[in-house]
Amino acid sequence: MARLFNPDFFEHSDFNEESDYYVINTCLVTEKAERKCRDVIKKTHNRFPKGKIIVVGCYAQLKAQELSEMPGVSLVLGNAEKFDLVKFVEEAEKEPKNKAFSCDISEARFAHSYSVGDRTRSFLKIQDGCDYKCAYCTIPLARGNSRNPAITEIVDEAKIIALKGVKEIILTGVNIGDFGKSTGENFYRLLSELNEKVDIPRIRISSIEPNLVTREIIELVAKSDKIMPHFHIPLQAASDKVLKLMQRRYLRKVFEDVVKEIISEMPLASVGSDVIVGFPGETDEDFMEGLDFLKNQELAYLHVFSYSRRKNTKAFDFPNQVSANDMKARSNLLHELSAKKTIAFFEKNMGTEHTVLFENRKSGNELHGFTDNYIKVYAPFDEKLKNNIRTVVLTKIKDENCMWGGKIREC
Repeated sequence: MARLFNPDFFEHSDFNEESDYYVINTCLVTEKAERKCRDVIKKTHNRFPKGKIIVVGCYAQLKAQELSEMPGVSLVLGNAEKFDLVKFVEEAEKEPKNKAFSCDISEARFAHSYSVGDRTRSFLKIQDGCDYKCAYCTIPLARGNSRNPAITEIVDEAKIIALKGVKEIILTGVNIGDFGKSTGENFYRLLSELNEKVDIPRIRISSIEPNLVTREIIELVAKSDKIMPHFHIPLQAASDKVLKLMQRRYLRKVFEDVVKEIISEMPLASVGSDVIVGFPGETDEDFMEGLDFLKNQELAYLHVFSYSRRKNTKAFDFPNQVSANDMKARSNLLHELSAKKTIAFFEKNMGTEHTVLFENRKSGNELHGFTDNYIKVYAPFDEKLKNNIRTVVLTKIKDENCMWGGKIREC
């Protein structure tokens, strides 16, 4: 969105500086995310009362009128309108009046997007929307059906990113494993083309559904020097009963088999997952059964979320809602398990050699980066390491989040 503005007429300023306009891109996936968005809007208006606030994104798509009535908000644009931001701003300049625009999300097109400003890595959007109808999720309502551009367009964008000196591209979207719905292609073909045709050291997959991780994708990653051995695979519930209530498209054996196959092909690969606790109908027995299942999975980490009750989802009216206290207790147990899993993964990697892409940012007298298999690694600061890839031996566990690296040399 920032790149849409003509620099001859608009100047991009820091969000913490006084400006004419403040653009806030919002999320609505959980109650906590919704609350944070409102807080940012209020704080921005209180700090810069003369500035005009433009709210875009998923919150704007589903609750446009509510947002337009908040103090300081001048313009609200849903997901079908936000990439016409410049046009709306120019019209607002001529006629300064609070307005909200949020068309039917089925009208939304795919909007090309990639992140800039960080020469170390870039997020490249390859897909948008979701055809899955999980019982707890508002994303299909806010983002529409799965859609994507052609592989050739994504490859061309990746080449542009590579020419900027970026070392790693992260493929992102709402449901990237579903890539190809609009064009008759598939995610494996996209990965193959990027692997063969883009001159960049690293390509990383973001989150991909377990039922969409195919054998050929795993084999491609195992053979590739570019595609990183790191898979984030959302399980969401470790109980088949709860997975059925959630209306997920798989049972846990699918997840288990995929993890086993990945580790069989790439023993030091990092596999992480998302788990939601407290979904309506999840009993203590269901949770404990799932906890035992997760203990036996060779995972590097867990991202743990408490169920968030959202209007306009099927689960909103489900019986047997779980109490906040029970959710907190279950969440704590999973966080403890995640910490143990991470330490075990670090121990497994102790003394092994990996490539590390170091960040541009200095942390005290140290510099950190990430291994190919997504371990955060610290090393003594050296200017020559910044935004460069080096071969590093993992020598010691720093804490439950990172390791120390030594014997650093050119790749």
